[in-house]
Amino acid sequence: MSGDTAATTAEGRAALKVLTAARLTVGYQHEVVVEGIDLALEPGKTLALVGSNGSGKSTFLKTIAGLLPPLAGSIEVLGGKPLGAPAEVAYMGQFQPSTGTLPLRAIDVVRMARFARRGLVGRMRAEDEEAVRSAMEVMGVSELARAPLNTLSGGQRQRVFIAQAFAREARLILLDEPATNLDAQSRETYRRMIGEAVSAGASVVIATHDIEEAAACDYALLLARKVVAFGPGRTVLSAETLMSTFGIVGHYAKDGTVVVEREHGHDCD
Repeated sequence: MSGDTAATTAEGRAALKVLTAARLTVGYQHEVVVEGIDLALEPGKTLALVGSNGSGKSTFLKTIAGLLPPLAGSIEVLGGKPLGAPAEVAYMGQFQPSTGTLPLRAIDVVRMARFARRGLVGRMRAEDEEAVRSAMEVMGVSELARAPLNTLSGGQRQRVFIAQAFAREARLILLDEPATNLDAQSRETYRRMIGEAVSAGASVVIATHDIEEAAACDYALLLARKVVAFGPGRTVLSAETLMSTFGIVGHYAKDGTVVVEREHGHDCD
C-alpha cells in the first residue's frame, strides 16, 4: 500500500461516523416531539440521552433504531439509513413485549440476538453460542438459562435483555433506561459491559435520567421536548442545563460525584 493510499484510508476511518443527525425532527406521525437535533458520534464513543419521562429520549432512540421514521431532517446510522445494517445494531427498548403466550426461556431470548446474523432458521455456530454464553455469564443469568422468562423477577428479566443486547456484538448498541429494576451490583456489571464493548470499538447510546451515568459518557444530549444542550458529558451537565432539563440544579463534588438539589420554586417531573 502506498503512502498516499494509507493516508487516504486513515482519513476515511477518522471521518467515519457511527451516527449523524442534521436538523433532525423526531416524533410520531404528525406529532413533533423534538426538532433541531444535530450531532455526530464516532466509533468507540458513548452518548447519553438525558431527560425526564416524555422528554423525547425514547422517541429519538427508536428513530435511530429505525422503528420510527424521521419527520424532517436527516439521520445516518453506520453510514446508511436506519435498519440498513441490522446485524450491526442492537436495540434494547424500555418496555419489552409480553411473552405470556410463548414458552420462551431466558436463553431463547438471548439467542435472538444472533438472528440478524443467522436468520430465524439459520444454524447457530460455535461463535454464536459463545457470545450468548459469555453475555449471560457476565450479567449473572447463566443459572436462569432454562427458566421461563415470565417466571423471572423484573430485575432478572432486565439482566436477560441486557445480555441479549450485548450478545449481538454490534457496532452500535442502543439502550433505553437499562438500569431500571437493577440493583447496585447489576448496574455496576452492565456499566462494565459498556466499557468492554467500547474498548472493542462499539459505540453506545443510552437513554437515561441518571445524571452521574450521563456525566461518565463521552457526550450527552439533554432533552426536554427540545434540545437543551449537547456536548461532552461532564461539560454539558451544568446547573443551567439541569434546570432546563429537569427543574433541578447540580454541581460536582471534589470526588467527582454529582450533587443534585431541587431549585426552590420549581417542581421536578
